[in-house]
Amino acid sequence: MKQPATKNQLHPRNRHRERYDFAALSAAHPPLQPFIITTPRGDSSIDFADPQAVKTLNQALLKHFYQIHSWDIPDGFLCPPVPGRADYLHWLADLLAQDNAQQVPRDINVLDIGCGANCIYPLIGFREYGWRFTGSEVNAQAMKAAGAILEANPTLRRAIRLRRQLNSDRMFQGIIHKNEFYHAVVCNPPFHASSEQAAEGSARKVRNLGLAKDAPLNFGGQQAELWCEGGEKAFIGQMISESVSYARQVIWFTSLVSRREHLPALRQALTDAGAHEVRIVDMAQGQKQSRFIAWTFQESAARTRLMKPRP
Repeated sequence: MKQPATKNQLHPRNRHRERYDFAALSAAHPPLQPFIITTPRGDSSIDFADPQAVKTLNQALLKHFYQIHSWDIPDGFLCPPVPGRADYLHWLADLLAQDNAQQVPRDINVLDIGCGANCIYPLIGFREYGWRFTGSEVNAQAMKAAGAILEANPTLRRAIRLRRQLNSDRMFQGIIHKNEFYHAVVCNPPFHASSEQAAEGSARKVRNLGLAKDAPLNFGGQQAELWCEGGEKAFIGQMISESVSYARQVIWFTSLVSRREHLPALRQALTDAGAHEVRIVDMAQGQKQSRFIAWTFQESAARTRLMKPRP
């Protein structure tokens, strides 16, 4: 399946398709007000080069649209763009609907590999669709921060649980327990292959924003969030290799893929692993073209049967 992606167009169900309504956002979250500026064109905005402004905007978006009343991340951790993260989940919902009589399923379990300090996919997925999430995380500080978000928003705790991955070389082992079942896996892998490559990527973003070389980064990110040996291709390759052992415990394994040129190698790895079906879902997020790869070891009839709520 290849979904058409129109530049600057988010998924039709994405709440963030229109320009930010800063009056409504600051009314929902008054701490945003001091960060609102007027652009040369006379529009309201924030300084997207200011990390605190970006984090406060995220807090306002999560409070206004998703009723997340307390959200924070430690300094230096990845501050995710909410519209793009929501888009991944909406396209995933469409993929799952194809096995569910074209209805977006509600009563499902999703595993987020590397939920991070921000825990963004579980937060949005639960509020949008009522999905239950397990978030895995290798970083102890990130795990603590994600746990603090759940503690501060008690209604989330019944639908979201966290599990620490103690083996940084494994994705599913130690996380998916015996007799557990997940309808989908989501993952935002570390994109870069080295700390040097990650630093160059950050420098490029700074240049694109027209900032000084020593300007603070608005997006942050720890080592495990930004790079791993071999980059995203190796990371997803490891996911593919491990997924074979959990072929009957997960319907759809998915992961974001930042570089289109990695797709042929990943497709070949999935063919070698015996995947029954592989989908590439294209997405358009502002000026950025993105996509996720999805694979399953289950035939269509089995997927349809597994989508039905369990007693």
